[in-house]
Amino acid sequence: MRIKIDFVAEGDIPQGGNRKHEIQAFIYSLLMGTEYDSLHDSKRFKFFTFSSFFPGVDVKEGDRKSLVISSPNEGFIETLYEKLLPVERFYIGGKPLRIEGVKKFKLRPTGGFITGSPVVVRSMTGRGFFTFHHENSLDHFIRSITENALVRYSAFTGEAFQLNGPIFQRMVPYVRKKGWIDVYVRVNIRGRYFDVPGSNWKLLEARITPDNRDFYAFLMDAGMGILNSLGFGFLNPVNGRGRRTV
Repeated sequence: MRIKIDFVAEGDIPQGGNRKHEIQAFIYSLLMGTEYDSLHDSKRFKFFTFSSFFPGVDVKEGDRKSLVISSPNEGFIETLYEKLLPVERFYIGGKPLRIEGVKKFKLRPTGGFITGSPVVVRSMTGRGFFTFHHENSLDHFIRSITENALVRYSAFTGEAFQLNGPIFQRMVPYVRKKGWIDVYVRVNIRGRYFDVPGSNWKLLEARITPDNRDFYAFLMDAGMGILNSLGFGFLNPVNGRGRRTV
């Protein structure tokens, strides 16, 4: 389930859509006094993620932008929605963003996905984060996102689940100049700033069946990879022409 927040910027915020720790703090502030009040301090999976601001991460005064928050936990989304309704503004980079609309909705996996924020996985060494530039292993990336998705899905549902085949049949990354796949986002983790590497994908094609539809629906709303509650690994379904449906 998802919430889309439409807003107008009332000031310039360079890289505003990538200030993930501030967006996360805004979400947690909405949960204060609810049954999800302790989620921030929980060591368990959070089961939510959020997109970068779109269109574009830079925010200029007067820009109209949107943010989507997703979770397979409908109670979590319903709570956020109710807390958001009376909110007129939220602040990123010390600048106000005037909320113009809040909408909750559901999407179904279509067989194809596109990332709405970079996907992050652990390094092959177990320390730090994986990059294609330094470690250059698509096998490790696929194994990491698969194992992570299966563990989190089992934790959420309480049931064991296995895929019959690879998690995606086709994967097409966004490739930057000079052939770079990795992108870096500066985030604040436990009071320290880090440049977190991830990758964006313009097509992740899966074979959806009645047996795995719930799994892919979970993955679509919980996010892919790690650091999901910091806004990494956000997924959108795409239609048959490769365009996102949100």
